[in-house]
Amino acid sequence: MTEQFPGAVLDILDAAGGRPVFEHAGREVSGARLLGMVRSAVNGLRQHGVGPGDGVAMLLRVGPGAFAAIIAAHVVGARVVGVRPGLTARQQDHVLRDVDATVTDRPDAHGTPAGPVIALDDLLATADDGTRPKVLARPGDIARLLHTSGSTGLPKACAQTYAAMTAGWAHRPDAWPPAVRELARRLDRFLVFGTLASQVMMEYGLLALAAGGSLVTADPPDFPDALVRHRASASVITVARLTKLVAAQRASPVDLGGLRALMVSGSPLEPGRLREATEVLGPVVFHGYGQTETGMISMAAPDEPPGSLGVPPVDLEIRDASGRPVPDGSDGELFVRTPSQSSGYWQEPALTAEVFSDGWVRTRDLGRFDASGRLWLTGRIRDVIIVNANVYYAGPVERLLAGHPSVAEAYVVAVPDDSTGEAVHAFVVPAAGHTPDLGELRARVAEGLGEACAPARLTLIGEVPLTAAGKPDKRRLVDGSRTRP
Repeated sequence: MTEQFPGAVLDILDAAGGRPVFEHAGREVSGARLLGMVRSAVNGLRQHGVGPGDGVAMLLRVGPGAFAAIIAAHVVGARVVGVRPGLTARQQDHVLRDVDATVTDRPDAHGTPAGPVIALDDLLATADDGTRPKVLARPGDIARLLHTSGSTGLPKACAQTYAAMTAGWAHRPDAWPPAVRELARRLDRFLVFGTLASQVMMEYGLLALAAGGSLVTADPPDFPDALVRHRASASVITVARLTKLVAAQRASPVDLGGLRALMVSGSPLEPGRLREATEVLGPVVFHGYGQTETGMISMAAPDEPPGSLGVPPVDLEIRDASGRPVPDGSDGELFVRTPSQSSGYWQEPALTAEVFSDGWVRTRDLGRFDASGRLWLTGRIRDVIIVNANVYYAGPVERLLAGHPSVAEAYVVAVPDDSTGEAVHAFVVPAAGHTPDLGELRARVAEGLGEACAPARLTLIGEVPLTAAGKPDKRRLVDGSRTRP
């Protein structure tokens, strides 16, 4: 019988031995030392009565101690609840419901969480007995709650079982698809920042360790300085941060010769932005596509055509509105099955039934396959404009605008219109050195998609506003559009 997660992680640390696996605050931590920290944390959690099925919140920054505490909580079979920075008080209270204990390195966290509060330093000070801890996780138990961004209100908690985490790809080299295998070769020094409560940060961190690399912490994560200062070969990056990095390199270049991989996540990367990044940084951009509910769905390596997300290594169907698969080349909604997908939303049966069905996860994303089996995203199901009672998706309009050489990014929202009910308002970020001709862009959309999709308003912006999770904030674009003539 396969040992449950995190047994494979313990094996990775054990095999690393004296090799540095973490670099934090100017000191190196070997695999053997980090494994000893995990053993101490396991014993400390057990002394506090934490065991299988108990909810443990992690209010932790990023570092070897935080990593050890999270892995230890999984060893004892707990339900790990990560708490990311930037939550409102109401959101944090919501995230911390139903926890039995909290581990923290934040002095201001005391009094907020439910249950006993365990200081990280105290947990790591527990005696290390030197023996490999027994993994108590049970396959059907919930291993962790992964919270969505909360951009529509309170974050939803995706419940992932230990069986799903055991089947995950990051810590299993035999399960790496080609793009991930290529990425793994570049993770010698993987820059981590923020919090390991981030699903993406932890997944890629485990990938780096499994590939024989080390994790290097950055605080603050200022790019490009952090990349240079820590001699990083790779890091996770948002589209907005990538855009700023490219602009900084154009204005005042620094030596990024050691940089081999930037993993873009959180929102789609427009082809224009990818071309700019490749021109300035070289072939280092990997574009991942996934959801909190599913984990990674697909990944494009630097040699993929701009806009493509590569060939998905998971089960993926593109369906029409009646639920039937569509032919290659046709748009439809993406339904996926991944080995590590969540089993549903924590304590939300109605919402679970809406998204999880017969083993499939409804993504609410629109996309298509090309003749080579590559995946292309084309929009969001609920991202629509209703013109004269006809529904038009924002994605195709955005894609057509962003394909123009003078455009780096394009975002489309619906605005009220006295004649048609709603109309298209497009916000365009110009490509470097270009000034888009608004009439030309409007004509491009009218010719390609029809007059109803042509923007009634078209506004040039320097950058798109972002949510707290780093994703484009269309609500703010809509609010801004209402104040514009």
